[in-house]
Amino acid sequence: MPFIPHTENDIRDMLQAIGANDIDELFDEIPQDLRCGELQTIPSSMSEMAVDRLMRDRAARDGRPLNFIGAGAYEHYIPSAVWQVATRGEYYTAYTPYQAEASQGTLQLIYEYQSMMTGLTGMEVSNASLYDGASALAEAVLMAVRANRKSKSRKILMPTTVHPAYRATTHAIVHTQDIVLEEIPFDPTSGRIDPASLDQWEGEDITALVIPQPNFFGVLEEVDALTAWAEARGIIVIAVVNPLSLALLKPPGEWGETGADIVCGEGQPLGAPLSSGGPYYGLMCSKMKYARQMPGRIVGRTVDADGKPGFVLTLQAREQHIRRSKATSNICTNQGLVVTASTIHMALLGPEGLRRVASHSWRNTHELLKKLNATGIETAFASDSFHEVVIRVGQPAEDVLSRMAESGVLGGYALSREYPDMEDAILLCATETKTPEDLEQYVAVLRDCL
Repeated sequence: MPFIPHTENDIRDMLQAIGANDIDELFDEIPQDLRCGELQTIPSSMSEMAVDRLMRDRAARDGRPLNFIGAGAYEHYIPSAVWQVATRGEYYTAYTPYQAEASQGTLQLIYEYQSMMTGLTGMEVSNASLYDGASALAEAVLMAVRANRKSKSRKILMPTTVHPAYRATTHAIVHTQDIVLEEIPFDPTSGRIDPASLDQWEGEDITALVIPQPNFFGVLEEVDALTAWAEARGIIVIAVVNPLSLALLKPPGEWGETGADIVCGEGQPLGAPLSSGGPYYGLMCSKMKYARQMPGRIVGRTVDADGKPGFVLTLQAREQHIRRSKATSNICTNQGLVVTASTIHMALLGPEGLRRVASHSWRNTHELLKKLNATGIETAFASDSFHEVVIRVGQPAEDVLSRMAESGVLGGYALSREYPDMEDAILLCATETKTPEDLEQYVAVLRDCL
């Protein structure tokens, strides 16, 4: 079926019904001096076959390099069934399911997604996703300010080991609301936050503490100690996580004595391809007592008058549904299609499959690191890590990575872009998609480029 199914006769009949001579009359309220006129640089229409050929040619320009870049978006194997199912017509136009009686399938899928997320994170409640990991952190900060009513400072402790894009996005969204992001520097030896460094805020009114796990360098933070420090002072803990890592690591709901209060992160590792940067989606979970402060939507399970199970939008905390002054956010349709794919992905792999993917990723990264250490390449931080590590190459990282790319290997991310004092540092990642031959190729190409 064509994307726009109306024939010329359909259009003529509709115009006649409203008393318009042509489509241009529908826009006659726009002044002539504001109209752009004809679009001279737009090419003429092409056939479907020609468009397909054009897009294949353009895609081929990117080549098929061997990819060792992570830095927040990760190359994982996605079973073919995931997107075959997700792109069926029933799901492909996923939208906010306002009519429960007509949306049971979509509502049930979202409910299953929420259940899976609470299982991964060890939290009590999950929403139906946000736009991406960065905006999810910003929403988590706003949520923490609303939830921690005892704190009046609106001051958030933000480690510099949090993804730089997440920090920048959060600042852009919250700084106009008198929310202060206090940066916590990382220890240059371990690459993580030293819990003792938090003593400088002793006695101050702090609203929330952000804890990344793993952090931007791939290093594992001392989450129990950091959480315990916040718990003892009535400070809300915001966890920023890679959901795949939770197949191996202690879930945020078990950090410290009582667990993190809010959990957010990027859902891309669970069934979303790299796709030149998106679309992805942001996950968010929390303790039940903060559910009414959570942005977005929450789907619940109930029974109807006949005792049959059914699914409904239980909480909708946006201005469209409640008084504007009481709304927590304008998050609405969000990333429903990617959430659909992610739910199918997790259902296909199951807990054991997720553990295997996480384990293979960890093993490949550390096997690669062992090979690099044997050639004299040093590791930047003496700490445990998940599936990303930082190496020092003794030369400007940007130049080294450029030479590696010419040999068909995307060697990692140059940390000097965000951390100027780390000019020779490369953040690299090896997921389960890498073979022993791939690891050998990385070592050989890097050695040649040095």
